[in-house]
Amino acid sequence: MTEAVGLPPPGIILVLGGLVLPLLRGLGPAVALLLPLLTLAAIWAIPDDLTVTMPFMGQYDLTVLAFNPPTKVFATIFAVMAFAGALFAHPITGLDSERGRRWRVELPAAFVYAGSAICVTFAGDILSLFLFWELMAIGSTTVIWSAGTKEAGRAGYRYALVHFVGGVLLMAGILAKVFALQASGVADPLALHHYFFGAAGFEGLSLGTGDAAAWLILLGILVNAAAPPLGSWLADAYPEASESGTVFLSAFTTKTAVYVLMLLFAGTQLLVYVGLLMAVYGIVYAILENDMRRILAYSIVNQVGFMVCGIGIGTAMALNGAAAHAFAHIVYKALLLMSAGSVLYMTGKRKCTDLGGLYHSMPVTMTCGIIGALAISSFPLTSGFVTKSMINQAAADQHLALAWFTLTAASAGVFLHAGIKFPWFVFFQKDSGLRPPDPPWNMRAAMIFFAAVCILLGVPGLYGPLYAILPFPAAAGETLYAPYTVPHVINQLQLLLFSGLAFFVLLPVLKRTLTITLDADWFYRRLFPGTWKHLLRPVVLAFREFFDYLFGQLPQMAKDTVYSPPQEARMFKEWGLGGAMVVITGFLFVYLVLGYIAA
Repeated sequence: MTEAVGLPPPGIILVLGGLVLPLLRGLGPAVALLLPLLTLAAIWAIPDDLTVTMPFMGQYDLTVLAFNPPTKVFATIFAVMAFAGALFAHPITGLDSERGRRWRVELPAAFVYAGSAICVTFAGDILSLFLFWELMAIGSTTVIWSAGTKEAGRAGYRYALVHFVGGVLLMAGILAKVFALQASGVADPLALHHYFFGAAGFEGLSLGTGDAAAWLILLGILVNAAAPPLGSWLADAYPEASESGTVFLSAFTTKTAVYVLMLLFAGTQLLVYVGLLMAVYGIVYAILENDMRRILAYSIVNQVGFMVCGIGIGTAMALNGAAAHAFAHIVYKALLLMSAGSVLYMTGKRKCTDLGGLYHSMPVTMTCGIIGALAISSFPLTSGFVTKSMINQAAADQHLALAWFTLTAASAGVFLHAGIKFPWFVFFQKDSGLRPPDPPWNMRAAMIFFAAVCILLGVPGLYGPLYAILPFPAAAGETLYAPYTVPHVINQLQLLLFSGLAFFVLLPVLKRTLTITLDADWFYRRLFPGTWKHLLRPVVLAFREFFDYLFGQLPQMAKDTVYSPPQEARMFKEWGLGGAMVVITGFLFVYLVLGYIAA
């Protein structure tokens, strides 16, 4: 192992570069495309055995750079995503346009967000991980607010509150664990290896009945993973960001949570059932939705459910599948949201009931959207086919019948809501009469880039480089996983065929109204405001005179008594500095005398 001091993790290139971007004016857009590429080069230039430490508070060493088994695959796709997102958000209309002014806030925040996520993947101690984890929350909240709308302001505020709570839970668990390690005599309680065990670091924390620290850490991570009922923030906040902001948001928060779950809780059986719940939950709400970006937001919950389930299974195949699926998901989900964002940018409309017939005038956007829809549905010759199926195979290998059947049914549901519903209602179905052109060249280029990645990763023989950087690569001469077997191809095609048939049979039921669907956010978007408006506020108004007297007249009376005393209340007058010093000196003298007598 090679040790060094002071070398920052590669994500710092994006963090610091993002903060400098607004100062570069005309050079900013070009530098924004260069920074993610420099970060990617740094990720691959760092030796896998390098460890970088920094002194902290004189008694601890923070390991700010270390390679954990899943580091390279997650850090790589995070950097690639930052590049594609910067290309999609490029201010083609100039920095003085509305899009350019938003870019000066959104992209620096997005780079802080993306760079912090990369730093999380390199963290070798629990405190470094937490600091960059919280910096992600600041960056992502700013991305939402940069949209500049009233709805984005409210959604960003709710998003920040939820992630503040998640951060408090995580910090409470970390502190409890650190104190427990210190009490047991551990010399370096911040080191990440104390939080997972085994040669590969994949046995995970124990969720024993008496281990409150592990439960708090798990809950804090599941907030970021958008596990129900803690995940309504995702569909609430992501669609309110700009067309480019939503693309960034889809990639980092939930996938960083997947990464940390993989490190700390691999093989935890509870996560199998949490993942299955997420997979089904996301499908149900995506089918009910009318807003095209809320459909895709709920689809994120569904897809992360596959990864969480794989982490819960905990075998090498399952963990490889979770990491590979996270890689592929970032690409095709960003592609789908780029397609939806392009439609929003060119039409100003986001509800399926207002769209349709756009294939006439937006062929590039439609084609790229369909490729993303096929990839998320695990269609053969796309990236989803060679990644998601590894998790299903791991469930079958462990004879987890419930997990296998649920994930297979969820795969059919994915094709139903994201594979067909999104492109059908947006680009086909009825003719809305809208004839917008395809978006500017930079948005088309970003979509074409990710569409090519979706296809290339699914071509037999071309997915090898991805398999090579997974947490458990195959030994020399062995095959990690063979996705293109005759039974697998036939079964998947049958599943997709009958899912498509079910969609068109149920099409009258699937047509949406102009409403949106609330889930757990009903509590803070309906119940709490309604309780205040109809119950608490009338009570406050009824006792208004009492409260006015309590909080208005009484403090004034007290002030008058203290600062404007009558002649007989001179003891309450303000004292001069000299008098105060005499009294303090007298008290100190008495204290010294008493201390001497006691000694």
